[in-house]
Amino acid sequence: MADLFLVDSHCHLDFPDFDADRDEVIARATLEGVGIMVTISTKVSRFSRIETLTSKYPNVFASVGTHPLSVAEENDISVSQLLEIAQHPKVVAIGEAGLDFHYDGAPADTQERVFRRHIEASRQSQLPLIIHSRDADTKMEHILVDEVGRGAFPFVLHCFTGGERLAEIGIELGGYLSFSGIAAFKSSEALRAIARSIPPERLLVETDAPYLAPPPFRGRRNEPSFVRKTAESLASAFEQDIEIFARQTTDNFFRLFSKVPDPRSDASF
Repeated sequence: MADLFLVDSHCHLDFPDFDADRDEVIARATLEGVGIMVTISTKVSRFSRIETLTSKYPNVFASVGTHPLSVAEENDISVSQLLEIAQHPKVVAIGEAGLDFHYDGAPADTQERVFRRHIEASRQSQLPLIIHSRDADTKMEHILVDEVGRGAFPFVLHCFTGGERLAEIGIELGGYLSFSGIAAFKSSEALRAIARSIPPERLLVETDAPYLAPPPFRGRRNEPSFVRKTAESLASAFEQDIEIFARQTTDNFFRLFSKVPDPRSDASF
């Protein structure tokens, strides 16, 4: 039995990066106390691959959605299509969806239009919306304020690297912030300060694997077991024991991702 129970709330286990050793990657995560992993959809058209993966691994769950850098290929994704797939028992979230103005990808208006469809799917299903926001703080704030005004929906700003203002707005609107290995980089003290500034009950941890491995693995392929290093780094920033931090972030996960059964409620765990 692992000494901690952690959750990797955002990874991409369906990516080809894991084709050679996926079984071993998931086994290593379990040994490090990562009891639940959520593999995140980036293209609705690839959901069958995700479905196969979640069927094989009991502790792997999934989302359904189209990444903002993929909306040029999937700009016709409908709310009804998202809701239909979301009925799958292992689909526990909508997304990832949002805005990415860092790369020269899909036009901003196309990104926004598809993002708002994902918001509506989250609102109707009440499954948490996993939001990708990069170099888009002002526009993201505008959309979130507008859409929450139309009706509440649960959400998390994943792999948070935005500014203080977006963090504040996200929390005010009822959202969560999730921090990846970036928060463990030596250069990320400003990001850790944002993490310290938000209510502890609104904090999640993730890997975004295979990207953004935390120290001492930086530069390598990331994997869910490494979420422990991010958790340890943030616990240190909070001047908190890792056991307390792990319990808090895991409690937060199960509160937001309420469709995921909590194995800690099993007396045998």
